[in-house]
Amino acid sequence: MTKMLLSLFVKNPKNTDDPKTRSAIGSLSGIVGIVCNLLLFAGKLAVGTLAGSVSITADAMNNLSDASSAIVTLIGFKLAEKPADADHPYGHARYEYLSGLAVAALIIVIGVELGQSSIEKIFHPQTIEFSWMVALTLVLSIGVKLWLSLFNGKLSRLIGSSTLAATAQDSRNDVIATAAVLVAAVIEYFTHFSIDGYVGLAVSAFILYSGGMLAKETISPLLGESASPELQALIVDYIQKQPKVLGYHDLMVHDYGPGQRFATLHVEMDNREDPLLCHELIDDMERECLQEHNVHLVIHYDPVVTDDPELLRLRDGATAILTSIDPRLRLHDFRMVRGNGHTNLIFDISLPADMNSRKEEIKAKLEDQLSQQEQTAIYTVITFDPMAFNEEI
Repeated sequence: MTKMLLSLFVKNPKNTDDPKTRSAIGSLSGIVGIVCNLLLFAGKLAVGTLAGSVSITADAMNNLSDASSAIVTLIGFKLAEKPADADHPYGHARYEYLSGLAVAALIIVIGVELGQSSIEKIFHPQTIEFSWMVALTLVLSIGVKLWLSLFNGKLSRLIGSSTLAATAQDSRNDVIATAAVLVAAVIEYFTHFSIDGYVGLAVSAFILYSGGMLAKETISPLLGESASPELQALIVDYIQKQPKVLGYHDLMVHDYGPGQRFATLHVEMDNREDPLLCHELIDDMERECLQEHNVHLVIHYDPVVTDDPELLRLRDGATAILTSIDPRLRLHDFRMVRGNGHTNLIFDISLPADMNSRKEEIKAKLEDQLSQQEQTAIYTVITFDPMAFNEEI
């Protein structure tokens, strides 16, 4: 079914790097979600009203909130498709995150209102008129929601959308919630023990949990979370395949929404290479990374000395000392300035966040142990970089 819908309503569905294709897939998810949830809402509201079941009515309202969420998602994908302009040179792709945040707010509001209704039903219970129509409606709802979960899950993986992944998770929660409502109706019918209000309260809790998790997932990229391991690995794998690149560090990725990713990176090349040739290679890498991976990459060129025995010996010594302090510590941009009575070493250290308070200790140990090894005064000029930008993939 998913393949058929994609082929009918999305041009070139396999070209997921194209913002138009991404928008079309997001729109398809929104339209399907609106239609399915409105049908479920109408059916459950009618059955819940006739049966006098607050839990079924609560589940119907959940479907209405899902339909509203699908509308917001549809609008968000359409707005995210807008090209960059003078006021927004990085594009409008973050509208997708904002639509997810709006969906979360809608879900939380509905959850609170249904929780209040369920508490009222607990204190003032009413008899449920259970029938096979009630059971059939809920079973059909479970089937539709299960399909929606699989449908949105497949679309989210196809385009790497956290918003659609959250929508799929919401549908899975609905399957559990509706199943609970069905069980409550059956138990109350056969035992005459009123648990409808309690189940309605549980449904509202599921709705609130879903809204909270969705809010967390959409707020995180807006705050500036680290790049995904998959994206980091993609960039690093591409860079490491380049013949003249000796190493890399300080990879920073800025996410302005799906399809609008900007990255900066330092690459190390032999200082004996022609600088003009290195510049040309870097231009080629930046261009190919954008064309092949849709990442706007800016590369800083770091020439490194590879033929100075003294510098290499000092670098290896410093590396060994850092490893003895903590295996996670690594250095880069290693340079040496010789003097008459001492030697200055200038380099960067990738520092884990939990070691920020140990900078002076690390510097003192390096200078002390290197001075002993070299039998001369060694002074260090160290720049501590966040490990988050220098993690090995």
